[in-house]
Amino acid sequence: MKAVVLVGGEGTRLRPLTYTTPKQLLPMVEVPLLERVLHHLAGAGVDEAILSLGYRPDAFVAAYPDGQAAGISLSYAVEPEPLDTAGAIRFAALYGKVDDTFVAVNGDVLTDVDVTSLLACHRRHDAMATLHLTAVDDPSRFGVVSTDARGRVLEFVEKPAPGQAPSNLINAGTYILEPAVLDRIPGGRPVSIEREVFPALAAEGHVYGVASQAYWLDAGTPEAYLRAHADLLDGTRGGVPAPGARPVADGVWVLGTPTLDGDVRRYSLIGDGAVIAPGAIVSSSVVGAGSVIENGAVVEGSVLLPGVHVHAGASVLGSILGRNAVVAEDCVVAALTVVGDGEVLGRGLHLSEARVPV
Repeated sequence: MKAVVLVGGEGTRLRPLTYTTPKQLLPMVEVPLLERVLHHLAGAGVDEAILSLGYRPDAFVAAYPDGQAAGISLSYAVEPEPLDTAGAIRFAALYGKVDDTFVAVNGDVLTDVDVTSLLACHRRHDAMATLHLTAVDDPSRFGVVSTDARGRVLEFVEKPAPGQAPSNLINAGTYILEPAVLDRIPGGRPVSIEREVFPALAAEGHVYGVASQAYWLDAGTPEAYLRAHADLLDGTRGGVPAPGARPVADGVWVLGTPTLDGDVRRYSLIGDGAVIAPGAIVSSSVVGAGSVIENGAVVEGSVLLPGVHVHAGASVLGSILGRNAVVAEDCVVAALTVVGDGEVLGRGLHLSEARVPV
């Protein structure tokens, strides 16, 4: 079975990390987000994925030069211009010569939804499109879907005003589609699948939705990116947080051979070759491969990409540091601050809710 994976966005909400790395290639507990999405699809029988690319397509080709990831064969459909969700699906599916039922997913969504069950429901109803739906507390930020008792979609409401949503079920970004859907998508211009294609198909009774309580998270904001790591580390999603990770204490995982001379507390993972010096404290965090946390430094509720150096007496609290970033002595980096690759924060600097560089 083939899948179209939408990975063309610029990842503006995760800047400055995405200035240098496309969002879907950012590590999620030391594994690229895209590989976690593909691994889930492989479990449902997907063996070929067409990546719908726009921003930095070279980075994806460089990351997977042999055209393989998570046991899936990859091909690369590079949009000549932004085509929006439906336009991107059509472009990639035609490029990949899709001629049978296929899966389409947003490449920045982490979910444990049972794709095989979605497919079974799709076939049972002889649908043209079947959507994964998930319940949220505040549907006003999403595309809201209402269905009848059989699951047939009645209405789509994109980002309704607070309190005006017809349900709390939202479009969760995993679709089972028939090739005939591609014929309903105009070529040569941007087309939204949420605003144009699905509402038109639903009006004809061809769209079904399957609500699921399975894990779901749009990982495209700093807050969600941190939460996705926490959910892998604290057991919310279950299993080992990263392939090859092994526990060394309650809630503490390592990859490879890091040096743990400091105090590493749950729920944390320390990457290969990282050094946690005596007197350092790490808790509820990921410290990427080759990073160094010096004496007296504190890292809490944060994600450090590979190669970060946190000097003595510095604190990194609830923040994200890009590859090879340097935090000098006595710095405080806090409250969802995001620091880009290779940035150097000077001694004694205090940052809160900041972006470096802006």
